[in-house]
Amino acid sequence: MKITSSSLPRFRMRRVVVKVYIARARGKSGAGAFRAHLSYLQRDGVDRDGAGGDLYKREGGEVDRRRFLKNSQTDRHQFRIIVSPEDGHAFEDLKSNTRTLMAQMENDLGQKLDWVAVDHHNTGHPHTHIVIRGRDGRGRDLVIARNYLTQGLRQRAEELATRTLGPRRDLEIIRAQQSEVSQDRFTSLDRQLAELERNGRVAVEPASGAKNRFARNLHLRRLAHLEGLHLAERVGLQQWQMKQGWDETLKSMGRRGDVIRSLAAEHSTQIEQNTLKFWGDRSGDRRALLGEVLTSGPDDELRDRRFLIVRDFEGGHWHVPGGEDLALPEGAIIEVKDRAGEPRPADRTIAKIAERNGGFYSNDLHAAFDPSSTAAYREAHKRRLEALRRAGLVERHANGSWDIPDDYLKRAAAFERSRGGPKIVVKSWLSIADQIDSRGPVWLDHLNGNENPSLRSAIEKRHLVLKARGSPDEKAMAQAELHEAAKAHAVKTGEIYQALSTSDQFRGRYKGHVDLGQGRMALLSNGKEFTLVPWRRDLTHLRGRGLTIERTRSGISFSITRSRTRGLSR
Repeated sequence: MKITSSSLPRFRMRRVVVKVYIARARGKSGAGAFRAHLSYLQRDGVDRDGAGGDLYKREGGEVDRRRFLKNSQTDRHQFRIIVSPEDGHAFEDLKSNTRTLMAQMENDLGQKLDWVAVDHHNTGHPHTHIVIRGRDGRGRDLVIARNYLTQGLRQRAEELATRTLGPRRDLEIIRAQQSEVSQDRFTSLDRQLAELERNGRVAVEPASGAKNRFARNLHLRRLAHLEGLHLAERVGLQQWQMKQGWDETLKSMGRRGDVIRSLAAEHSTQIEQNTLKFWGDRSGDRRALLGEVLTSGPDDELRDRRFLIVRDFEGGHWHVPGGEDLALPEGAIIEVKDRAGEPRPADRTIAKIAERNGGFYSNDLHAAFDPSSTAAYREAHKRRLEALRRAGLVERHANGSWDIPDDYLKRAAAFERSRGGPKIVVKSWLSIADQIDSRGPVWLDHLNGNENPSLRSAIEKRHLVLKARGSPDEKAMAQAELHEAAKAHAVKTGEIYQALSTSDQFRGRYKGHVDLGQGRMALLSNGKEFTLVPWRRDLTHLRGRGLTIERTRSGISFSITRSRTRGLSR
């Protein structure tokens, strides 16, 4: 589709950051992921007064959230968009701006869109989250051209902001450029310096004309600031030697500053910027990190990913990237370590076929190797190779065959290690203080002779508590703790607790979880009865769904059920 450009020069346009992510509904938990995203967008603290965000739509009035989610249940995907005007604070009403932008988007696409939005004011830049259903008006999969999502929509947003607030004036442009001089982050001035850099040095030549002299002055002042950060050193009248990796250091400083501001805005958590360490920035020391969760913050709001701030037991603070299903309470004890990274079964099949065919893989070679393989099965191997090709690990020929290097399995393993961030193992869902007095068995019970002073003190206090209780065995403590938690929920709700024996089944809705010393327990209820069973990570997106659970000799099995819940059965 053709987008008519504004007649204004680019530097006069109001700048707007637009981020887009197409979220796929993966398996049975897809609808749950869509529901979780709306909950995440409406979480407490995102509005001006610290409350949750209000959903709105094309027309005025309250959004029927349940109806929107129900209609989305069969959608294969949804479009998630963040619109962040640089001058967002100057808008009287972001809602009006969003409705106008979405009307323009519908006009560009030639069809109505089913969308909801929520405004966030919890950062330095007010911004809007928009969720568009992945179905068009005829119920077909909604397809939007990539160039419109990556370029056209941003252009429309900038044109709208410029119409609303007026073109950027000279004074505004000058102030914006001057503000970059002293920022501890990678800026547009640094991008210009990087273009001037030759063999690690930047030369700032004399300039003529007011515009060029102003730009030169900005470069000189910026270099002086970088010199103060020990990222540049003056080696001549007009030359600076740049420290190796100076640009990446600035980008890392910017990320660190963003995290600090996010923590201060959402949690009033105060951490000195120069003491915060990033898990991904470690070089030689690859030891696991053991510590307690202080808090968390938004890392990627399009994908619902949050980061953790972890305090190790020596007092250091760490930024740890999390995942979309991360839901750790403050005070939880975790171990963070690098993922081992193993090739997938498909990788081993690909490597075996390539070994027999001179380092080549293709659909025909696969079919000859395994005549019983289906076209869909071979297509899955092709998709795997496409993912590795985009990462620069394999090459594809025009005839559809692939070059498979001798170290393919090592490359595939490294690719797996790089995905999804570090591995996070929960040692205890309870804080150290709560573990000391817990009725159930806790992580502290299994530590002996730890040299860390803070842990050693906690272990000693825990031993005194257990001694006063007659040193009960672990199994008895676990049963007593579970009984106490069940009793508390029964008193609160009036429901009857049903303990599950081997071969027992229970049908109910997954209501959430309860964190105990022995671990996290899933709570299922049918309105009259409830049960508590060991929690699993794959329950994260199934909150509110009807489940049938069964206790077997090997543990608990879950299955989604659409039938009416009936409680306990044998």
